[in-house]
Amino acid sequence: MQSLVDAVRMSGIKKSFGGVQALRGVDFAVKPASVHALMGENGAGKSTLLKILRGVQAPDEGQVTIFGQPMTHFTAQAARELGVAMIFQELSVVPSLTVAENIFLGREPRKFGMLVDHREANDQAQRLLSDLGVDVDPRTPVRRLSPGQMQMTEIAKAISQEAKVLVMDEPTSALCTSEVEKLFVFLKRVSSQGMAVIYVSHRMDEISEVAQEVTVLRDGTHVVTAPMAELSIDGVVEHMVGRRIHSFAWSPREVNRNQTPLLEARSLKGKDKPDDVSFVLYPGEVVGIAGLLGSGRSELARVLFGVDPLLSGEILKKGEPLSIRSPSDAIENGVALIPESRSREGLVLAHTVRSNLSLTTIDDLTKGLLIDKKRETHMAGGLAEQLRVKTASLRSAVQTLSGGNQQKVVLGKWLATDPDIIILDEPTAGVDIGSKSEIVELIRALANSGKGIVLISSELPELLAVSDRVLIMSDGRIAREISRDEIASWSDANGDPQDDSHRIAGAEQGLQFAIQQVRFQ
Repeated sequence: MQSLVDAVRMSGIKKSFGGVQALRGVDFAVKPASVHALMGENGAGKSTLLKILRGVQAPDEGQVTIFGQPMTHFTAQAARELGVAMIFQELSVVPSLTVAENIFLGREPRKFGMLVDHREANDQAQRLLSDLGVDVDPRTPVRRLSPGQMQMTEIAKAISQEAKVLVMDEPTSALCTSEVEKLFVFLKRVSSQGMAVIYVSHRMDEISEVAQEVTVLRDGTHVVTAPMAELSIDGVVEHMVGRRIHSFAWSPREVNRNQTPLLEARSLKGKDKPDDVSFVLYPGEVVGIAGLLGSGRSELARVLFGVDPLLSGEILKKGEPLSIRSPSDAIENGVALIPESRSREGLVLAHTVRSNLSLTTIDDLTKGLLIDKKRETHMAGGLAEQLRVKTASLRSAVQTLSGGNQQKVVLGKWLATDPDIIILDEPTAGVDIGSKSEIVELIRALANSGKGIVLISSELPELLAVSDRVLIMSDGRIAREISRDEIASWSDANGDPQDDSHRIAGAEQGLQFAIQQVRFQ
């Protein structure tokens, strides 16, 4: 018989930082043997609540119990002893160590009471990885792993701690479709065996797939807790943002293809990928690029922007050949790239919002050896206002912003160059639903102004919301082109014509099938 004691019970949790209330008396309860989704926009209070559960921060007020045991000391060690383990979105693996060494770091099996038992560590790691369906030699240095394999190593590390409560923060951000499927099978198995899983994700399809219950926070308050079966995805989103979101429904747009393409790629070949890729992009058009992890989408973007060398092929703009050997060449020719990793490639995290927004136009803002701070502030302030960047000040370090607002700063930095062609690589990854909606609207506005957009995304609802055509890549090549008419036919076949959410789900189902299908061609 299942225990009536909650796996997690957090009652009346309050927490303030410098007079700002992050949590306002939040109640949060998770049942044993369940997957419970914790949702809310960036800044809603999710991270603060979970840091308290993990013992990293102490609440100003409130109580926490784990399977009936009160948490009296708020330290990471105290939380571990009560059975709480957490997997963070930002990986904490040590690249120079092996998979097994990472999994048991600080808790290594010993022989003779003092020597590390590497054989036992490798054997235990192999069993954990097999349970997760991961085919990786535990003796492999982590630096040789793919991002998805690194993420699965983090998951194995948490499981190895014999956790009773497993907290997962955006666990699928680096996983391919097959790895996500294996993870979900694993979560369903361990939750059925009594483990409580708290699952944090901005991906609505994942929540409906894996979670039995959902709790929504907004502005530091508890909004709703309910069985997932009783809430539609639209209802969850409305609870999160306090209003209905309509941005992900397709808005028809006229594209004139009886003119010279704005961008033409002819038989592009990189060092490994892309491999003989050709496509055209017209003014005012959004071309979406879909495909599984490793299909060559990001490599194509890097070649177009001059980050990686173009070994053969030709890039034309308005019919004229371009010589793009470096990002500076691309910028001079009106091409901008919003990279996949905003933290590593898009921002200088320790610098201010103002200086990040002015990075691409710093030469224009410089007088002699000095930056014209007045002009820089005016320019950055205009972009921040246009993009609705939420920040205490333009002088705030950009690392203090939420993921969605950081992404807006990256977008603003490139919009300052007034590019004709904008390549966006995963622009809504790890971004809350409200910011996603704003980014989708911005992409539409940029296309309506005549700019050409290449949109690379694993977020199928966003991709379908704005793309005039979708190209599916596989093994470095374009395997299939899908027209808007074909997407509309999926919506009609699989969805309710009177219900936008069902039409979107129908189109998404069709595109997902098409992406999987090209793997076997």
